Amino acid sequence: SGVTDGSTRYRVMTVCTGNICRSPMAAVVLRDRFEKAGLGDVAEVDATGISDEEHGSPIDPRARRVLAAHGYPVPEHRARRITRAEVREQDLLLPMTASHARALRALAADDDVARRVRLLRSFDPAAPQGGPEHLLDVDDPWYGDQAGFEVTLAEIEAAADGIVEHVRAELAGDEGRAPADKTGRVR
Repeated sequence: SGVTDGSTRYRVMTVCTGNICRSPMAAVVLRDRFEKAGLGDVAEVDATGISDEEHGSPIDPRARRVLAAHGYPVPEHRARRITRAEVREQDLLLPMTASHARALRALAADDDVARRVRLLRSFDPAAPQGGPEHLLDVDDPWYGDQAGFEVTLAEIEAAADGIVEHVRAELAGDEGRAPADKTGRVR
Protein backbone atom coordinates (compact mmCIF):
# COMPACT_ATOMS: atom_id res chain seq x y z
CA SER A 1 0.00 0.00 0.00
CA GLY A 2 1.20 3.49 -0.81
CA VAL A 3 0.72 4.77 2.72
CA THR A 4 2.90 2.15 4.34
CA ASP A 5 5.72 2.10 1.80
CA GLY A 6 6.88 5.62 2.64
CA SER A 7 5.51 7.30 -0.49
CA THR A 8 2.89 9.29 1.49
CA ARG A 9 0.32 8.59 -1.24
CA TYR A 10 -3.00 6.90 -0.59
CA ARG A 11 -4.13 5.35 -3.86
CA VAL A 12 -7.83 5.17 -4.68
CA MET A 13 -9.15 3.54 -7.86
CA THR A 14 -12.73 3.95 -9.04
CA VAL A 15 -13.87 1.12 -11.31
CA CYS A 16 -16.84 0.66 -13.65
CA THR A 17 -17.40 -1.31 -16.85
CA GLY A 18 -15.93 0.65 -19.76
CA ASN A 19 -14.33 3.55 -17.85
CA ILE A 20 -16.13 6.34 -19.71
CA CYS A 21 -19.05 7.23 -17.39
CA ARG A 22 -19.27 6.22 -13.74
CA SER A 23 -15.64 5.67 -12.74
CA PRO A 24 -14.27 8.87 -14.33
CA MET A 25 -17.19 10.82 -12.83
CA ALA A 26 -16.40 9.35 -9.40
CA ALA A 27 -12.70 10.15 -9.79
CA VAL A 28 -13.46 13.79 -10.63
CA VAL A 29 -15.80 14.16 -7.63
CA LEU A 30 -13.34 12.46 -5.25
CA ARG A 31 -10.37 14.53 -6.41
CA ASP A 32 -12.47 17.65 -5.72
CA ARG A 33 -13.54 16.42 -2.26
CA PHE A 34 -10.01 15.35 -1.27
CA GLU A 35 -8.70 18.75 -2.36
CA LYS A 36 -11.36 20.57 -0.31
CA ALA A 37 -10.60 18.32 2.70
CA GLY A 38 -6.90 19.20 2.53
CA LEU A 39 -5.95 15.70 1.36
CA GLY A 40 -5.25 16.58 -2.27
CA ASP A 41 -1.52 16.10 -1.77
CA VAL A 42 -1.90 12.63 -0.28
CA ALA A 43 -4.92 11.06 -1.94
CA GLU A 44 -4.29 9.98 -5.52
CA VAL A 45 -7.43 9.05 -7.46
CA ASP A 46 -7.54 7.19 -10.75
CA ALA A 47 -10.30 5.53 -12.77
CA THR A 48 -10.36 2.31 -14.76
CA GLY A 49 -12.80 -0.24 -16.13
CA ILE A 50 -13.27 -3.99 -15.91
CA SER A 51 -13.64 -4.22 -19.70
CA ASP A 52 -11.40 -2.95 -22.47
CA GLU A 53 -14.33 -2.36 -24.85
CA GLU A 54 -13.92 1.43 -24.64
CA HIS A 55 -10.10 1.43 -24.55
CA GLY A 56 -8.78 4.86 -25.52
CA SER A 57 -12.22 6.52 -25.57
CA PRO A 58 -12.71 9.88 -23.84
CA ILE A 59 -15.20 10.45 -21.03
CA ASP A 60 -18.79 10.20 -22.29
CA PRO A 61 -20.01 13.65 -23.47
CA ARG A 62 -23.08 13.34 -21.22
CA ALA A 63 -20.82 12.70 -18.20
CA ARG A 64 -18.66 15.67 -19.19
CA ARG A 65 -21.77 17.88 -19.43
CA VAL A 66 -23.19 16.89 -16.03
CA LEU A 67 -19.83 17.35 -14.28
CA ALA A 68 -19.30 20.77 -15.87
CA ALA A 69 -22.87 21.82 -15.05
CA HIS A 70 -22.15 21.04 -11.39
CA GLY A 71 -18.91 23.04 -11.37
CA TYR A 72 -16.40 20.20 -11.60
CA PRO A 73 -13.30 20.54 -13.76
CA VAL A 74 -13.28 17.77 -16.37
CA PRO A 75 -9.76 16.60 -17.14
CA GLU A 76 -8.67 14.76 -20.24
CA HIS A 77 -9.40 11.07 -19.85
CA ARG A 78 -8.76 7.95 -21.91
CA ALA A 79 -10.56 4.76 -20.97
CA ARG A 80 -8.48 1.78 -19.97
CA ARG A 81 -8.86 -1.60 -18.32
CA ILE A 82 -7.51 -2.18 -14.80
CA THR A 83 -4.59 -4.59 -14.52
CA ARG A 84 -3.92 -7.22 -11.86
CA ALA A 85 -0.86 -5.20 -10.78
CA GLU A 86 -2.97 -2.04 -10.37
CA VAL A 87 -5.46 -3.94 -8.21
CA ARG A 88 -2.62 -4.94 -5.86
CA GLU A 89 -1.18 -1.40 -5.75
CA GLN A 90 -4.37 0.34 -4.57
CA ASP A 91 -5.15 1.26 -0.99
CA LEU A 92 -8.87 1.44 -1.78
CA LEU A 93 -10.75 0.04 -4.78
CA LEU A 94 -14.20 1.54 -5.34
CA PRO A 95 -16.25 -0.54 -7.77
CA MET A 96 -19.56 0.90 -8.97
CA THR A 97 -21.46 -2.42 -8.83
CA ALA A 98 -21.44 -5.81 -7.12
CA SER A 99 -20.41 -7.31 -10.46
CA HIS A 100 -17.40 -4.99 -10.67
CA ALA A 101 -16.52 -5.89 -7.06
CA ARG A 102 -16.56 -9.62 -7.87
CA ALA A 103 -14.27 -9.04 -10.87
CA LEU A 104 -11.84 -7.01 -8.74
CA ARG A 105 -11.78 -9.62 -5.97
CA ALA A 106 -11.04 -12.30 -8.57
CA LEU A 107 -8.19 -10.20 -9.97
CA ALA A 108 -6.87 -9.58 -6.45
CA ALA A 109 -6.55 -13.31 -5.76
CA ASP A 110 -5.42 -12.34 -2.25
CA ASP A 111 -7.62 -11.82 0.83
CA ASP A 112 -5.70 -8.75 2.02
CA VAL A 113 -6.10 -7.05 -1.35
CA ALA A 114 -9.73 -8.22 -1.68
CA ARG A 115 -10.51 -6.46 1.64
CA ARG A 116 -9.61 -3.15 -0.02
CA VAL A 117 -12.56 -3.59 -2.45
CA ARG A 118 -15.50 -1.55 -1.13
CA LEU A 119 -18.57 -0.65 -3.16
CA LEU A 120 -18.61 3.11 -3.64
CA ARG A 121 -22.17 3.45 -2.35
CA SER A 122 -21.29 1.54 0.84
CA PHE A 123 -19.95 4.92 1.99
CA ASP A 124 -23.33 6.64 1.49
CA PRO A 125 -25.06 6.72 4.89
CA ALA A 126 -28.48 6.87 3.17
CA ALA A 127 -27.83 3.86 0.91
CA PRO A 128 -29.37 0.50 1.86
CA GLN A 129 -26.91 -1.35 4.12
CA GLY A 130 -26.92 -4.96 5.18
CA GLY A 131 -28.66 -6.41 2.14
CA PRO A 132 -27.32 -8.01 -1.01
CA GLU A 133 -24.41 -6.10 -2.52
CA HIS A 134 -26.28 -5.30 -5.74
CA LEU A 135 -28.56 -2.96 -3.78
CA LEU A 136 -25.55 -0.63 -3.59
CA ASP A 137 -24.95 -0.53 -7.35
CA VAL A 138 -24.40 2.93 -8.81
CA ASP A 139 -26.96 3.43 -11.59
CA ASP A 140 -25.53 2.89 -15.08
CA PRO A 141 -26.45 6.00 -17.08
CA TRP A 142 -25.07 4.71 -20.39
CA TYR A 143 -28.38 3.51 -21.86
CA GLY A 144 -30.43 6.53 -20.81
CA ASP A 145 -30.54 10.24 -21.35
CA GLN A 146 -28.88 13.16 -19.57
CA ALA A 147 -31.17 12.71 -16.54
CA GLY A 148 -29.53 9.36 -15.82
CA PHE A 149 -26.17 11.08 -15.48
CA GLU A 150 -27.70 13.45 -12.90
CA VAL A 151 -28.83 10.41 -10.87
CA THR A 152 -25.39 8.81 -11.14
CA LEU A 153 -23.65 12.02 -10.07
CA ALA A 154 -26.00 12.36 -7.07
CA GLU A 155 -25.21 8.78 -5.98
CA ILE A 156 -21.47 9.42 -6.27
CA GLU A 157 -21.67 12.73 -4.41
CA ALA A 158 -23.71 11.12 -1.60
CA ALA A 159 -20.87 8.66 -0.94
CA ALA A 160 -17.95 11.06 -1.42
CA ASP A 161 -17.74 12.54 2.09
CA GLY A 162 -17.81 9.05 3.63
CA ILE A 163 -14.93 8.03 1.38
CA VAL A 164 -12.95 11.12 2.37
CA GLU A 165 -13.52 10.35 6.06
CA HIS A 166 -12.53 6.70 5.53
CA VAL A 167 -9.27 7.76 3.87
CA ARG A 168 -8.62 10.36 6.59
CA ALA A 169 -9.12 7.65 9.24
CA GLU A 170 -6.85 5.21 7.38
CA LEU A 171 -4.15 7.87 7.10
CA ALA A 172 -4.50 8.56 10.83
CA GLY A 173 -4.29 4.83 11.52
CA ASP A 174 -7.77 4.89 13.05
CA GLU A 175 -9.91 2.51 11.03
CA GLY A 176 -12.47 2.58 13.83
CA ARG A 177 -13.85 5.84 12.44
CA ALA A 178 -14.43 4.32 9.02
CA PRO A 179 -18.02 3.46 8.10
CA ALA A 180 -18.70 -0.16 8.99
CA ASP A 181 -20.58 -2.65 6.90
CA LYS A 182 -23.43 -3.68 9.20
CA THR A 183 -23.33 -7.25 7.89
CA GLY A 184 -19.65 -7.63 8.67
CA ARG A 185 -19.19 -8.67 5.06
CA VAL A 186 -16.10 -7.45 3.27
CA ARG A 187 -17.17 -4.97 0.62
